[in-house]
Parts: sequence; structure tokens; C-alpha cells
Amino acid sequence: MSTTTKERTRTAEESPLADPEFRERLRELPPSAKLVAKVLEGESPLSQGQLADESLLPDRTVRYALNRLEEVDLVNSRYSFHDARKQVYTLKN
Repeated sequence: MSTTTKERTRTAEESPLADPEFRERLRELPPSAKLVAKVLEGESPLSQGQLADESLLPDRTVRYALNRLEEVDLVNSRYSFHDARKQVYTLKN
């Protein structure tokens, strides 16, 4: 599945990471939280396991990063439509 340049540009403009307030709150977080946010920017919603696979971080580190992102209200979570036992995460706009 390829993405055209126009689609990539549109996604970058709509990204929460383009918002100065969002970036300021993210700046204070650990590198793992920044990496998880960056992965969610490109592809979401993702489960904790999918985030670990995409970021190459251990599950425990991803869980810590998601907790930190939730503390400062930068991510949304909801139960997965595919597997109600799992939560999936997206960046807040």
C-alpha cells in the first residue's frame, strides 16, 4: 500500500504533532513516549502490542510511555472493534 506525496503532506498538516501546544507537552516526556507518539502519528489506531512491534520497544516500555502520554492527555484509548479484550490508541487532536 503506497501513499502519494499529496496524502503524506495532508496527513502531516493534520497531525497533532504540528500543534505547538501538543509539542510543548510532549517535550517534557521521556524519549520512549516521544517515539510512541511518532509511531501513532503515522499509523493509528494501534494496540500496545502493535506499538511495541512498530517502535521496537519492549512491551513494558510501551506501557510506561502510554501511561505518561495519558497523564498529560495526549492520547485517546478505546476498546478494539476486532478484539474487545484489547485497547487501541490514537493521538488526540
